[in-house]
Formats: sequence, C-alpha cells, structure tokens
Amino acid sequence: MTTDKTTSWAYCEAYATEDETAFRARERSLALRLDPVTTATAALLTVLTSSARPATVVEVGTGAGVSGLALLRGMPAESVLTTIDTDIRALRAARDTFREAGFETKRTRTISGAAGLVLPRLTENAYDMVFIDADIANTADYVIEGARLLRRGGMLVVNDALHQDLVPQPAQRQEETVVMREVVRTLRDEPRLSTAVLPTGTGVLLAVRR
Repeated sequence: MTTDKTTSWAYCEAYATEDETAFRARERSLALRLDPVTTATAALLTVLTSSARPATVVEVGTGAGVSGLALLRGMPAESVLTTIDTDIRALRAARDTFREAGFETKRTRTISGAAGLVLPRLTENAYDMVFIDADIANTADYVIEGARLLRRGGMLVVNDALHQDLVPQPAQRQEETVVMREVVRTLRDEPRLSTAVLPTGTGVLLAVRR
C-alpha cells in the first residue's frame, strides 16, 4: 500500500460539491478574512447530522455560516443550532447565509460572546452534537465543556485536529500544534468517549459519548 496519500486526499476534497448559497457564504468568509471548513469537511458535517439526526447542536466558531449551513442541512426540521462567535460581523454574515438557505430564524440561535464564558452557561447533558472550530489556544477548554454538554450517544466534532498535518509529526512543537496534539490524545484516553480521527480537510476528530 502506498504511503503517499496526497492524491487520495485531493480527490476526496474535490469530490464534494456545493451550491450557490454555500459559495456565497465562502465569499463572505473571504471578505471577512475568515478560514472556513473545507468543502469536504462541510460535506462530512452534513453526513454526520443526517445520520445522527441531532435535535440540538452547539457550534463554537460561527464564521460566515459555512459550517453552520452544512450542519443545518442534515439536521431534522424542528432542530436548533446554537452557534457562538465573538465577531459580530461574522454572526451577521452567518445569519444572512442561513436566511438565504431558507432556514427560519427559530432554527438558529446566534450568540455573541467568548465561548469560554458562554459554554459553561449551557445546560449539561442537553445537546446531541457539539462542533468546535475556533481559536486553537483555547480548544482544550472548549473540548472539556463540549463533552460536558453531550447527552449519552452525543457526538463531539473537532475541526483542524491534525493542524495542517503537523500533529502527526512529533518534532513539530509549535504552540498550537502541541495544543491540538494534546487534545487528540486526551480525548482518545477518555474512557467515556469512543473516538476516531479523520484526515478530511485539516483533520476532523470525532468523539461519541458512551
């Protein structure tokens, strides 16, 4: 088996397609100098929510709504996405994205604030999925809070789990790389969670509460 997976990765990234609404959300991200999830990661999020059918989802790091749109497109009709970001401009752009996609305002709850302050105020064991795509420096804290929020059978999803392919390289000791490496290791060793790491995009870590 070949060890060079670059071609396979590129093929998988190009395999997913997006419509005009998602494309415009990416344009908004570019205008705000935000880095949204890749097309393949967005497709994965839709597949995950389509399969898990979560009624309640928390997103840490709204951006311009690229990932939120992907999550919503797989969620049941009466489900609610709670999404958190410190950037008011990003939240406004995300609301535009959700509206253009035809989602009623009652389907989303956008919260302006630091996730480190907002997450502890959310109800424990009350959510079916938590998606984290925010500042890496605080991701370890977000993961702890995210796991606390999950119901039994709920799923924690962490984007950028491989951090630009640096996490698998022990010699790479940059601060953010070390943080993500520790997050991946901590979740793997948590007995209450079943975990897997996927190479999609910049790496996606999945953890299901047992």
